[in-house]
Amino acid sequence: MLVIGIAGGSGSGKTTVVKAIVNQLQGRVVVIPQDSYYKDSSHVPVEERKNINFDHPDAIDWKLMCQQVRELKSGKTIEQPVYSYITCSRSTTETITVEPADVIIVEGILIFTCKELRDQMNIKIFVDADDDDRLMRIILRDIAERGRTIETAIEHYCDTVKPMHLQFIEPSKRYADVIVPQGGHNKVAIDIITNTVEKALSQKKKAKRKK
Repeated sequence: MLVIGIAGGSGSGKTTVVKAIVNQLQGRVVVIPQDSYYKDSSHVPVEERKNINFDHPDAIDWKLMCQQVRELKSGKTIEQPVYSYITCSRSTTETITVEPADVIIVEGILIFTCKELRDQMNIKIFVDADDDDRLMRIILRDIAERGRTIETAIEHYCDTVKPMHLQFIEPSKRYADVIVPQGGHNKVAIDIITNTVEKALSQKKKAKRKK
């Protein structure tokens, strides 16, 4: 079993890279998104929830995320939490059942900031992209998925996303084994990563047979 961490700034193309790897490995992969592990804020007054900083490491329930990755590595099935950006709360009635697989992809903007989580990864990939490209993707996503207007999306980027990127996400690039420029458009890099994963899985399988 291999654990691959895929990090990068908001709008860098991480999801595109993840989907490409998942498609090429055909059913041998499970994905653990950081976005499922935001701390529940249902106790916070509704008018204050809009001020939650989702780009700060303190917003993540690292304890649960690390625990569930360990459980998957040990062959156990987990119940992944379901989080809503709209209500800023974790569902109390719904979870996603995730079963172990040959490859576990852990994906998110802040995943390299947690040493305990990094230490569980076999391969660490940082998806890089031009700041202007990221800004455009963030604005489109925030309007479509998070109920923001163009004005509030730009304001959020300037006040929160950009400073947090510079403080936490960009520095975490130093932990990466592989840096993928041009985000999800870099097909060559994605093919190299996939081939490397296939080779590593094959070697692990051969080593297991020898035992």
